[in-house]
Amino acid sequence: MAIEMGPISVFVSIAASLMLVRYLLKNLNWWLYESKLGAKQYSLPPGDFGWPLIGNMWSFLRAFKSTNPNSFADSYIARYGKTGIYKVLMFGNPSVIVTTAEGCKKVLTDDDKFTPGWPVATAELMGKKSFVSIPYEDHKRLRRLTSASVNGYEALSIYIPFIEENVKASLENWTKMGEIEFLTEMRKLTFKIIMHIFFGATSATIREGLEKEYTALNHGIRAMRINIPGFAFHRALQARKNLVSIFQSVVDQRRIERKGRAPGTGKKHKDMMDALMDAVDENGKSLGDDDIIDIMLMYLNAGHESSGHITMWAAYYLNKHPEYLQKAREEQEEILKKRPPTQKGLILEEVRKMEFLSKVVDETLRLVTFSPMVFREAKSDVNINGYLIPKGWKVMTWFRHVHHDNDIYPNPMEFNPYRWNIPHKAGEFLPFGAGTRLCPGNDLAKIEISVFLHYFVMNYKLEPSNPNCPIRHLPHTRPTDNCLARIKKISA
Repeated sequence: MAIEMGPISVFVSIAASLMLVRYLLKNLNWWLYESKLGAKQYSLPPGDFGWPLIGNMWSFLRAFKSTNPNSFADSYIARYGKTGIYKVLMFGNPSVIVTTAEGCKKVLTDDDKFTPGWPVATAELMGKKSFVSIPYEDHKRLRRLTSASVNGYEALSIYIPFIEENVKASLENWTKMGEIEFLTEMRKLTFKIIMHIFFGATSATIREGLEKEYTALNHGIRAMRINIPGFAFHRALQARKNLVSIFQSVVDQRRIERKGRAPGTGKKHKDMMDALMDAVDENGKSLGDDDIIDIMLMYLNAGHESSGHITMWAAYYLNKHPEYLQKAREEQEEILKKRPPTQKGLILEEVRKMEFLSKVVDETLRLVTFSPMVFREAKSDVNINGYLIPKGWKVMTWFRHVHHDNDIYPNPMEFNPYRWNIPHKAGEFLPFGAGTRLCPGNDLAKIEISVFLHYFVMNYKLEPSNPNCPIRHLPHTRPTDNCLARIKKISA
């Protein structure tokens, strides 16, 4: 005989099923990642692992696609208190985010306990031989090899005239173009500069092809690793393949040129590609094409994206704050007054005397925080703030929260260069990271920005078409219209 279930029995059955599903969903991540730690799990930082397998990625992406990306970290602080460290499940890995200056400094400077821990997607897109993936000893050797070609005094002095020439030409050209996407044009300018530094003279066709592929690549760096047509990671992976193909042709051509040179007829100043091709390890082994291509791919990406964005924002903020613009202009006028009559252009010593402009750049770097975090991995069990980070867990140093911490920077969302009249402790300002993996192109980036701002504040003004344009924060903070504006000359 069939047993009929009454309304109450049906309700109880559904409720029980929902409770079971809820229990399984809530505990799946615990079973996958925490239960195996045994008693150590009770020393983990506070936090949560979000949805099964997906983890906290949806809340992270939702926050960074909103008008308040800080809401992601703020939600942990609101729920768990100011512990400075929280457990999360992001980019497919059990992880912790570190939100204090002291904690970030510890993670970034302790190479004995932490190693690079970038997401698999990032490593795939940047390459296994790039700086984001190679071991400490290889990184130290390659950094030593490349630093003089990027940040050395002689190299910077040589690059300034080229930067200056292209800045002046671009600004003049933009005044004739009417309405432009200021950010797009800035990225083209910084890409031309970085291409010259790394490759020497290159055709506009090669630059345009590379820059287009880099745009697609960057949209996949912080996307979920879904290799299906239509998703950002899939497009970025294809962009990497195209970039590698272009770089391989450039490397092949350079090797042919070098082979055909007569002894003693090499270039007076070697570019980065020459430096990498000349590099040998202690056993006399040279770098292979794969090594050179991955290193170049990473350097070129970092070298134009950050400089282009920060320069755009610095000009935007100066335009928005006339009192700071006037102060910057007065400083540049004073530098010109002290210049010998025989000197025709900027020199490195003058750039380093731009004290107020340097504060403008630092304040822009702080407020925008181009890279909101970097990734490490615990090489062994580590304790921070009394909490355990288990061996193999990822660690994200959350620069964005440090830079917007009201206790360090009062009224943190206000643009105020004068806040840099006060020195800051190590770990409180991390636009280029810290420790042995500090961004190797930091000096070059600041010089590029300063040279542009020198000519901009002296001779031009920015007229945004949409002053209240909404802002997007992925893959990087930018106006949704790419700062649609007109560049106009200041009347004499």
